[in-house]
Amino acid sequence: MDSMSGLLDGPRTQSAFLLRVVMTSPWSLRVRDEAPLTVVVLTTGAVTITYDDGTRLRASAGDIVILRGPDPYVFADHTDSDRTALTAVIHPDGVCRTENGATLPDHMSLGVRTWGNAQPGHHPDAEMLIGTYAVEGEVSARLLDAVDRATVIPGADNPLTAVLDDEMGREAPGQEAVLNRLLDLVLVTGPRSWFDRPDAPTPRWYAAQSDPVVGVALRLIAHNVAHPWTVTTLAATAGMSRSAFSRRFTELVGTAPMTYVTQWRLTLAADLFADPTRTHESVAHEIGYGSAFALSTAFTRQRGVSPREFRRHLSS
Repeated sequence: MDSMSGLLDGPRTQSAFLLRVVMTSPWSLRVRDEAPLTVVVLTTGAVTITYDDGTRLRASAGDIVILRGPDPYVFADHTDSDRTALTAVIHPDGVCRTENGATLPDHMSLGVRTWGNAQPGHHPDAEMLIGTYAVEGEVSARLLDAVDRATVIPGADNPLTAVLDDEMGREAPGQEAVLNRLLDLVLVTGPRSWFDRPDAPTPRWYAAQSDPVVGVALRLIAHNVAHPWTVTTLAATAGMSRSAFSRRFTELVGTAPMTYVTQWRLTLAADLFADPTRTHESVAHEIGYGSAFALSTAFTRQRGVSPREFRRHLSS
């Protein structure tokens, strides 16, 4: 599993909260839900996203917006969000209230997974699909750490957004799983198209996956993490000498081959520890450590906390 696959396989993929928001101007929403990860697909109109420190972004129809928590921000229809009184404040768990804490009127609930101030029969000035994840996996964080706190990705050519839009209004068996997977696919294809731009500040390990030598090694490590890899065996798969392979890998990825293997194994371990049914022994064997003790030693050295302490923090 590589970091892109980790966006689909991480623990957060089972806990997305999805909502279609339809708004008529003037409107302004303050988001204080502290969600670690939010994906917004803007299907109609344009919005401004403003943080308390003055950071401001503009997104238009077709764009995909990735937001990293927990900082609060304001969604508004105007460039100057201060011009518009707050329509609602979004709190943790999707609770929506007025600015003074009062319950919002029932007429803002507009049907299946749909909410807003737009009146029936009126074309909204802005419409967006919002998916909020309660948990962010360690593998996915490795990729998402390479994007800003708020990133607007041009996504007008992404066919998945139309499918997600259509499925949001349906109620059918397995619909929650369908929506989770569609949202995850939007999340995968968004950063991928962002990093594939010629001027993108692409992470070194991401760019290295396109290298005909190092890319093969990275995929072998990702899909066979428990294999007893050495620099020699990795170099052999690339048909290179040990020293030449090590230099090329380090130059492109930014870390030495075995350092990368260790980091990748322990990143996977952190995600596996989020599953309370996994024992330390089973996690160790799954990622290539001979015993729970060996894994605990390596994990504690890198993270500064033991696996037991790490799991306790996850459950708190």
